[in-house]
Amino acid sequence: MLFEDHFRRPEGSRRLLDAIHALTEKTGPVRLMEICGTHTMAIAKAGLRTALAPDVRLLSGPGCPVCVTPAGEIDGILQLCGQPDVLIASYGDLLRVPGSQRGDTLLRRRALGAQVRTVYSPMEAVELAAAQPDTQVVFLGVGFETTAPGTAACILEAADRELENFSVLCLLKRTEPALRALIAAPDFAVDGFLCPGHVAAVTGAIAFSFLPREFQLPAVVSGFEAGDILYSVWRLVAMLAEGHPGLENEYTRLVAPAGNPAALAAIDQVFEHRTSLWRGLGEIPDSGYALRPEYSRWDAAQKFGFVPGQANEIPGCRCGSVIRGVCEPGECPLFGKACTPADPVGPCMVSSEGACAAAWKYRAR
Repeated sequence: MLFEDHFRRPEGSRRLLDAIHALTEKTGPVRLMEICGTHTMAIAKAGLRTALAPDVRLLSGPGCPVCVTPAGEIDGILQLCGQPDVLIASYGDLLRVPGSQRGDTLLRRRALGAQVRTVYSPMEAVELAAAQPDTQVVFLGVGFETTAPGTAACILEAADRELENFSVLCLLKRTEPALRALIAAPDFAVDGFLCPGHVAAVTGAIAFSFLPREFQLPAVVSGFEAGDILYSVWRLVAMLAEGHPGLENEYTRLVAPAGNPAALAAIDQVFEHRTSLWRGLGEIPDSGYALRPEYSRWDAAQKFGFVPGQANEIPGCRCGSVIRGVCEPGECPLFGKACTPADPVGPCMVSSEGACAAAWKYRAR
């Protein structure tokens, strides 16, 4: 596929839009879901929802790792950061996510004196622990298969250096079990999936083959340019029109069929599967990662007796419904009123990959 010639030229996008609208004369209205926060932002930035309407409706699914982290786990993290000689290291988005009490975030706790640091990679947290041997450094391992290899690598590095004051609170989640739970929900109403290119770069495109094979749902692993997404939508609508759902890999410039063997090996070496709680989806078997017993010395949950709270979302917040694609951000009664990026209620408005943040930032498009 000639990416530069085809996807970055307006006439190419115009042809794709025309082809999509022509196909929907046969299929009728189509509902497609992206399950990647980067796709969510790219779609909003390019105004693709408006360009594709009313024939194609694009829905945002559980593709934002910060958004799917439940309020009870945030409450537990806030308690952990209050322990003496504990330093919390985290990616930036998570620092602004409230738990069950509005406004109570890691940023607020840092302002009140807690040791909370923003890091851009797990290895930065390892170096913090090496530089401060009298401080317990806890890295918040949030994300999907995309960030799991880096988290595994930092645990292997800490084990190699025998850093007893470093540990990981593993909040990592797996994509396939979440999609299965989403499809099994009684309110599921999606005709096809834009699959996350970042996840597939690790797992391989084949990781999404269960969608057409078991559920007769077309799936396309997509890149992140507007042209990537339009091409992927065209292929999804074409498969629906032909009545032959399959799996296609549009993002061939980065995603191999079998993924990244080294990254997959690191994940398998360090982690095992466990039941995990997702905001909006509930408890899903085998949908999370836990450290294997041989790495328990670096497991913050065991070291500190971490127990997530049982709190629900803040009243009125419909982030859980937005994550499932059954509620548009603008349909939440708090959106743009009580909930804005300057004073967010739920994580969908906090995260740079959140559907509500995208809808707010590009609301004119």
